[in-house]
Formats: sequence, structure tokens, C-alpha cells
Amino acid sequence: MKTIARISALLILFLPILILAHHTLATVHTVIGTVTKVSDGDSIQITTPEQTNLKVRLYGIDAPETPKVNNRTGQINKPGQPYGQESRKVLSDKLMGKAVKVDIVEFDKYKRSVCMVWLDDRNINLEMIREGFAEVFIEYLKEPYKAEFLKVEREARAAKRKIWSLPDYERPREFRKRLKVSGD
Repeated sequence: MKTIARISALLILFLPILILAHHTLATVHTVIGTVTKVSDGDSIQITTPEQTNLKVRLYGIDAPETPKVNNRTGQINKPGQPYGQESRKVLSDKLMGKAVKVDIVEFDKYKRSVCMVWLDDRNINLEMIREGFAEVFIEYLKEPYKAEFLKVEREARAAKRKIWSLPDYERPREFRKRLKVSGD
């Protein structure tokens, strides 16, 4: 009987921790590397010290789409959104050629590492939202970042920063669906 009582007491003690751990975001792996490419406002490539290239999608954010260019002709074959190129440039100015730490959270359907990106102690994902160059990707956002990301987005909206200054703002997700542009 004492054993059952002890097990019950331990379950009662640790159950809240187990439930919380199940619902929080867990880092799969942390990688250090240098940013060698910025594809758009929410995707980069880093090169590790071992010369491995890692495609990274910034976790929890969705930036406006950039125009898609046909590599053969050089012509734009799919339009971008307002602030798409600006978002890419801002991310590039922040990170290009710099050493970053990425906390891999998961992998997406395009086999990219979905990560929290850190430049020193700066959360770059959060900065892109705060500055109005990306929105919260609510469909994929989980704790422990959800509350903070949503708060920062509310502040950016209230201040009408960049994408939030547009009277007819269209979410990147909806834009991609409408134009059948891949990259979600």
C-alpha cells in the first residue's frame, strides 16, 4: 500500500510538469553557423563550421512574399506582396555574413529546419514581427513563444508599422493560396 501511495503522490507532484512539458516548445537541436543566404523575410541559409549548409525557416513568423523570378529568363513569373522585398532586405541587413545560433524546433514539409534565430541575445523572429516586417504565423505557433509573439504583433498593428500600415493587407498565407505560390 505504501508503494501505491508513494507512486500516487509522485504522479500528483509531477503531473503538472509533464502536462506543461508536453505543451511547450522543445528545442530539437541547437546549431551555430554563419548566414550565407537570405531568401526572403522568413527564410535563410546558414553554413556551419563543418561547412554544412542548413536551410532555415524562422519559427512562428510569416513574412510578405517576394516576387518569384524565372532563373532562365530573369522575368518575374509570380508577383510579390507589398513589403516583401523590404522584409527580405531588413532580414539580410540584420544577419547576412553574421554568426547566429539557431534553435531547431521542428522540420517543415520542405525539409527546412524551423528555428528560433538568435543574433547574440536578440530574438530575430520577434524583431521581424515587432518592426512590422512579418506577422505571427498563428497556425504553427506554440508556447512558450505564443503569448509574447502575439503581444508584439498587437503593438506593431496598433502602431501601424510597415505591413500593418496597409489598408488592404493580405496575409502571406492567403496570398500564396490565391496565387498558388509555394513556400508555406
